[in-house]
Amino acid sequence: MSDIVGTEVPDRDRPRGTGTDERPGLGARLALFYRQVIAELRKVVWPTRKELITYTWVVIVFVAVVATIVAILDLIFAKGVLKVFGS
Repeated sequence: MSDIVGTEVPDRDRPRGTGTDERPGLGARLALFYRQVIAELRKVVWPTRKELITYTWVVIVFVAVVATIVAILDLIFAKGVLKVFGS
C-alpha cells in the first residue's frame, strides 16, 4: 500500500488499528481505573485536622457574610421597587 504515488509504507511503520480482540474487557478496564484513582489519591496532600477545621470555619463565615450582603441588597431593591411602582 502506498500513501504517496511511488512510495511504499512498510507494515511496521503503519499505525495499528485497535481491534475488538485487543481491547481489554470491562472488568479489566474498571480494575485499571480503580488502581489509577487510588494512585492519584495517594499523591494528594491531605490537610491536618486543625487545617480542616480552620478551612471549614472560613467557608462558613464567608458564606454567611455573602448571604447577609445579598439579603440586604434584596431588601433595598424590594423597597425601591415598591416605592417606584407603589403598592
